[in-house]
Amino acid sequence: MGFFKNIFKSGSLSEMLDISALKVDMHSHLIPGIDDGVSDIETSVFIIRRLKELGYEKIITTPHIMADMYQNEPSDILSGLEEVKKALVSQNINIEVAAAAEYCLDDGFDAHLKSGNILTLKDNFILVELPYFLPPPDLYDKIFELQINNYKVVIAHPERYMYWYDDFSKFEDLKSRGVYFQVNMISLSGNYSIQAKKLAEKLIENNMIDFMGSDLHNNAYLDYFQKSLYLPALHKLVNSGEIKNHLLL
Repeated sequence: MGFFKNIFKSGSLSEMLDISALKVDMHSHLIPGIDDGVSDIETSVFIIRRLKELGYEKIITTPHIMADMYQNEPSDILSGLEEVKKALVSQNINIEVAAAAEYCLDDGFDAHLKSGNILTLKDNFILVELPYFLPPPDLYDKIFELQINNYKVVIAHPERYMYWYDDFSKFEDLKSRGVYFQVNMISLSGNYSIQAKKLAEKLIENNMIDFMGSDLHNNAYLDYFQKSLYLPALHKLVNSGEIKNHLLL
């Protein structure tokens, strides 16, 4: 199917983007009660049903693992995943659902890496995020350590790291080190901030985005996500042919 379905109109398109070509949503928080994502199984089922209706074939949900806030272990995440799967079966919702994790590159991350018990998206793609107020002082060392252990580093929502808003060279440096960038689709709606929206658009313009994620946490996020499907920047990104979500099937 074509992705540009109509002309630009008042900053948005008049018809919704067909996202079925993405095939996989690879960033969300849809296991109840283990992080800041969905609070109950009913919300999880509701959101997954809607993602299936929009054309996704697979959902990889990615609970936070953070030293100071969400000290989840792979066993916690996989146990929660089984509960979600059971609820989907009971509702006759036929879609593949898997789990990885969104690892914060904080003081606790090295212990997870040394354990060897890492939940990856697929084929050793690992989703990581940076702390929100300051980048880790050993960021490049952590990335290098992951890479020499054969992990493919996907940095979640680079457009949200406010400490680099005035220094685009930081993003160029990271890309030169072989990392992948994943944009939150709702960033393009201005939901987080105007600065995040502008940076997301600049990263797209410079062909630096590799993956697209919903980062869905609740029904309010879902409303913003659905609105984002009318945004020209998102159409441009999907139409670029650069997005790699399908590799995670």
